[in-house]
Amino acid sequence: MNSEAERNAIHEQLERILSSPLFKNSKRYPNLLRFVVERSLQGHPEPLKERTLGVEVFGRDANYDTNLDPVVRTTAVEIRKRIAQYYHEPGHESEIRIDFPPGTYLPEFRMPQQVPVPVVSSEPAPNKRILLTAIPVVAIAILVGALAARPWESHAAIDQFWEPVLDSRDPISVYIGGYPAATAPVSLMDLQNAEKVAYADATALARVTSLLVSHKRPYRIRLQISSNIEDLKDGPAVLIGAFNNSFALRLTGQLRFGFSRNPETNTSWIEDRQNPQTRVWSHVMTDPYTIVTSDYAIVSRVVDPLTGHVVITASGLAKYGTEAAGEFLTSPSYMEEISKTAPAGWDRKNIQIVISTNPVGRSSGPPHVIATYFW
Repeated sequence: MNSEAERNAIHEQLERILSSPLFKNSKRYPNLLRFVVERSLQGHPEPLKERTLGVEVFGRDANYDTNLDPVVRTTAVEIRKRIAQYYHEPGHESEIRIDFPPGTYLPEFRMPQQVPVPVVSSEPAPNKRILLTAIPVVAIAILVGALAARPWESHAAIDQFWEPVLDSRDPISVYIGGYPAATAPVSLMDLQNAEKVAYADATALARVTSLLVSHKRPYRIRLQISSNIEDLKDGPAVLIGAFNNSFALRLTGQLRFGFSRNPETNTSWIEDRQNPQTRVWSHVMTDPYTIVTSDYAIVSRVVDPLTGHVVITASGLAKYGTEAAGEFLTSPSYMEEISKTAPAGWDRKNIQIVISTNPVGRSSGPPHVIATYFW
């Protein structure tokens, strides 16, 4: 781009976009968009690599794993959606167009064209009448096709699932389950024993916090048995565990899918409250673990009526289920499968997903979706 006036105009347009409500309340989206636009305006037309952007924009190590930490890809997807939303709003159609095309991290710029005012005679010829009639029809067809494609919507399902939590201005609380001690701890040893957590829960915790770190979102880890229900009012939350996490039991107890148990028979099951007689997702918890062929979990993303904040649950019927739920919540491919069959606008609905997993030794196998509910 040779014209200084054009470069200045694009800079002004960039600031106009970044000051809009679609961008101004975020740090990640403006940082990446500003970097690629300014770099292009400085005369660097060569494509940028994902790793380079991860290092220079998001402060990642030079050798970081882009598969485990897809911060650049997920941020770019969201930027494309928000740019499309910006230009879809009335009043922006005559502005300079800054695009961020899929498949590249190189922006494109389109200057508004001056449309000449046509001189129309009072009595157009017959062929002109046909042309003038066809123009609006073609324009409407193009508009309908564009709206049907909905290019402003992100196709990264995992981003859509986590967006209500990640976009919150409040720190995210991650509550890991535990079991209260029989007596109040007195010694240091008592306290350490009272704060033990399950390995599967810790695995899910590691996956969730890794995702939050990749999005540079502040979070705090809390042991649920040491927390008060009022703490949930602090902001969005992630609840890990089921029978060892009373917050998760309380929340799912109000939803379609929840947890039940019979202490007399040591039986636990996931209850479908629309089909309460069905108990196919169940365990006798005293059975040898070597004969267990399946475990189950509930993944939820709902607005908690108690606090008005979004809460996500990763709650297994047994240890394998919680471990598999942590994998499901942080792996893009599983969320993509959900989005293919989800109803329109699913990303703005409350969601419950029941998953199963086939244990492999003492670890969970891959998660499989067996039931969903959106409302």
